Amino acid sequence: MRRGEQPPWIVPDGLWQRMEPLLPKPVPRDPRRPGRNRIPDRQVLCGILFVLHTGIQWEFLPQELGFGSGMTCWRRLEAWNRAGVWQQLHELLLAELQGAGKLDWSRAVIDSSHVRAARRGPKAARARSTAPGRARSTTS
Repeated sequence: MRRGEQPPWIVPDGLWQRMEPLLPKPVPRDPRRPGRNRIPDRQVLCGILFVLHTGIQWEFLPQELGFGSGMTCWRRLEAWNRAGVWQQLHELLLAELQGAGKLDWSRAVIDSSHVRAARRGPKAARARSTAPGRARSTTS
């Protein structure tokens, strides 16, 4: 990282403004039940990016960084996955780039890991041995 650059786990304001409306709204906490205050989503997102960037295990995320615990970050990531946040963000950013004329589709590649195949191919027949002098099974 060069001097003056932000670490890659710090979410820029422009990206956060696009992402925040896509996040599920938290369930209000019962005021009669004590507990910790909820860590803001943006801080948790920075924790998620820190783990993904550094490769550190979730349980070893340093609490001193202010991202919350690794389990908090993991749970929020799981909730956002279930809510389809990443797919929505991807589509939003693609639409913005397309609208600005900054996508070059002539270099796009699609493979089966991203696009479901229309139908299966023919079922493969089981190969039989053609080896000469193959002994028959004595167990049957």
